[in-house]
Amino acid sequence: MTEGSRDNGLRWIADAYDTGYTLALCEGLSPYELLRRVGAEEHHIVPLTGSAASQLLLRNEEDHLSDLDFLDWEDEAAVAQLTDAGFLPAPPETIVRAGSVAGWAYGLEGFYCRTARYLAALSERGRAFCVHSNEKGFSGIGYACRGEMVTYFEPGLPDFTNGAPAQAALGFAHNGDEPDDVAFLRFLESELGIFLPWEETEAELPSAAFS
Repeated sequence: MTEGSRDNGLRWIADAYDTGYTLALCEGLSPYELLRRVGAEEHHIVPLTGSAASQLLLRNEEDHLSDLDFLDWEDEAAVAQLTDAGFLPAPPETIVRAGSVAGWAYGLEGFYCRTARYLAALSERGRAFCVHSNEKGFSGIGYACRGEMVTYFEPGLPDFTNGAPAQAALGFAHNGDEPDDVAFLRFLESELGIFLPWEETEAELPSAAFS
């Protein structure tokens, strides 16, 4: 990721997570509420940096704990906390890290797409968006409002829309000039006026593991 890409309100995410990601934006929720609504238990939420989450996801169960740069493997309490919360010993299927920006909670996860399954619940207090992209170039976008799913679609593929057409539901039309997920991130920047600093997302955020 280049320095310039960090200046983009949300579009930098596509560069930073070039092997796949899911971004959820939820109006009126706190980060902890977001995590609870996707199935996390309060006592299993721990603070993790972006680097720590990546190390936990990419490790093999047989790897020694000393390979984790962020963890003092001799700190029994810290190891026990991560183990009880499902981060160890086997790598979880996904880790959702949550933060807040301008009245919205956001959830970030690499590779997987857990938050999309809970989008209606995440929209109880307003709007909720979910943008997913994988390394094969597939993109899926969901929108819910006040507890109801409105649409889930693949940009440029109207036959694969579930719910209202994107143009009718959101006023979003993709002309194909840039990748599908980047186009929608740009749309969200314009519509919501959200700037999500890269540095904040890399700092410690409340995080939950799911298998």
